[in-house]
Amino acid sequence: MRLPTEIIRTKRDGGALAPADIADFVSGVADERIGDAQIAAFAMAVFLQGMTPVETVALTLAMRDSGDVLHWADLPGPVLDKHSTGGVGDNVSLMLAPILSACGAFVPMISGRGLGHTGGTLDKLEAIPGYDVTPDAEPFRRTVREAGCAIVGPTARLAPADGRIYAVRDTTATVESVPLIVASILSKKLAAGLGTLVLDVKTGSGAFMANEGEARALARALVDVANGAGLRCTALVTNMDEPLAGDAGNALEIGNAVRFLTEERRDARLETVTLALAAEALASSGLVADTAEGEKRAREALSSGRAAERFARMVASLGGPADLLERPDAHLAQAPIVRPVPAGEDGFVSRIDTRALGMVVVELGGGRAKPGDPIDPAVGLARIAPLGTRLSRGDPLGFVHARTPAEADRAIAGVARAIALGQALDPRPAVLDRFA
Repeated sequence: MRLPTEIIRTKRDGGALAPADIADFVSGVADERIGDAQIAAFAMAVFLQGMTPVETVALTLAMRDSGDVLHWADLPGPVLDKHSTGGVGDNVSLMLAPILSACGAFVPMISGRGLGHTGGTLDKLEAIPGYDVTPDAEPFRRTVREAGCAIVGPTARLAPADGRIYAVRDTTATVESVPLIVASILSKKLAAGLGTLVLDVKTGSGAFMANEGEARALARALVDVANGAGLRCTALVTNMDEPLAGDAGNALEIGNAVRFLTEERRDARLETVTLALAAEALASSGLVADTAEGEKRAREALSSGRAAERFARMVASLGGPADLLERPDAHLAQAPIVRPVPAGEDGFVSRIDTRALGMVVVELGGGRAKPGDPIDPAVGLARIAPLGTRLSRGDPLGFVHARTPAEADRAIAGVARAIALGQALDPRPAVLDRFA
């Protein structure tokens, strides 16, 4: 076993690390033989020198094996999941998991909280009264088995080395390292015992990877490393130059998902991305012959009501109200102040600073300015006008849901700055590329 300093030195000087060296280092991170200073040095060396695909696979597997690895051999169907790199108005997981389960898959979806300007699936689910995002193993496994899907948070024993490494990366300017991003995402997915994974890599003004070339490179790396680690994986690069749905905020996005599943209303781009990811997952897992059949099956799961029924069963099994689909307004928090954001001129919505809209939600209290901040589930933005919408002066760009008049005023000003009106433009597609 080599000393941690020698492992760091090798990577610092541009050398390739043997899988055994990487496994030793990660094991030391997990059992705390290696301190934060050496983790920081390792992360910076990787950030500056990069990693080969073989090294990244080894890092991913070592991080997976640093804690518990789930097994689902008792389930009579394929085990699938999805991961998104994060966006604004992106509540795809809430519909995708029950759609896949209604098509014969099992979805133990390990999700996260909001980060920066992006919303987190766990924060959204906590807007449902009683819903337990950190259940014990038995109710988690029971919900996956009986409802076909369970969207929950990671336990402390799932890829624990990733938790330590990520905390150090967050404070040492090494978050953007592609090998470390890839290993962080995939180690947790591999630890969840998946057979198939579909990835949604965002690009545009509301994405962490705003540059499209960088987003494509990340998608390529994720797919290559996942398949190299034995996990069937495809990725879609999707457009986050505008919010994916018309609502951004925790209870608002739950309500949006309920309307989507019950066919009351569906945002066009949200539907496109959700069905495209469903088609990829179903085809990759072998449940259907190709993505065309996968999209058809996903649409049937929605139109028949089976997907909505799976969602309702999951919510009730994890402690939420049994009648959420029938009476969402009775259960979801509502802000005391709802005000429109009037357009200042005639024109078409020609540009949206999506990150800025995400920050408006954070500033309203719908996200965290720093770790540990409480979240107000009721606040956010609703019915945000999508790109290409024709508006007259005074028409609403969207609606602010706020706790106080002063907060509403600030949010209205922020939305007005973030949405520009001008000439009509040809919209970009929601799905930009595919990697397999």
